[in-house]
Amino acid sequence: MKVVVFAGFSGAGKTTLLEAVIALLKAQGQRVSVLKHAHHRFDIDQPGKDSWRHRQAGAHEVLVASDQRLALIHEYETRHEPDVHDLLARLRPVDWVLVEGFKTVRLPKIEVWRAAEPGQDGRAVLYADDPRVLAVATVDAARLPQPPHRPVLDLNDPARIVHWLTEQAARFEYRRPQEMQ
Repeated sequence: MKVVVFAGFSGAGKTTLLEAVIALLKAQGQRVSVLKHAHHRFDIDQPGKDSWRHRQAGAHEVLVASDQRLALIHEYETRHEPDVHDLLARLRPVDWVLVEGFKTVRLPKIEVWRAAEPGQDGRAVLYADDPRVLAVATVDAARLPQPPHRPVLDLNDPARIVHWLTEQAARFEYRRPQEMQ
């Protein structure tokens, strides 16, 4: 399978871009999964629902399944940053896995960059220090703080981004790092 990380700061447009990329890849007959990094505590459960009540009672894992979907909630004993490779190993094989977040992971990336709003400090770029950033998606290339020396893609043109991804597909073939196998 091919794995690409969409990395960037909150509010840059990663989720909106991924929505479009997923739909476009699916329209091409590709099977797509998403691995999303969430911050701290998040909940997919609704308070009062059975699975929420089981977790609140102390269950280590709660697996909810129906004839249409499955969700596994695993509670960590201590706080730690999840390993992206362990998470990828839990997914069934697909054509593409789009990873949102995990900006420091050692996987090929597209940086999603948007200039800071007026009155905010300028936003740093990842591509300056991360050779795994293979392209930058932005709405205003002229506002990038330094030349990226890699392809700059129009954040408002997800079809062109998908075209670039499929042209570059070999660069995104996933191989679990040797030390982890």
